[in-house]
Amino acid sequence: MASIEEVRAGIELANQKTSESLGALQQAQSQLEEAQAALQRVTEGSSQADVNDANAQLAQAVSSINEVQQLVKQAMSSAEGIAQRL
Repeated sequence: MASIEEVRAGIELANQKTSESLGALQQAQSQLEEAQAALQRVTEGSSQADVNDANAQLAQAVSSINEVQQLVKQAMSSAEGIAQRL
């Protein structure tokens, strides 16, 4: 069985990796928002259903990343709570 210090160190490492993932998620969200804006600009006025679908799918992807970021933050907070109770 791991010692308390080993568990704390493991939690710290996990939260460090989790924090790094938040940066990557933020970058992905930003890139998707830029892609969606570009697509909207170049397809403005189009009556093709695919255009609306593509825009909606990009919007959903951005929303999903937002949800993932919230879950990651909650996981980090829970892990920090575990470490504090040790």
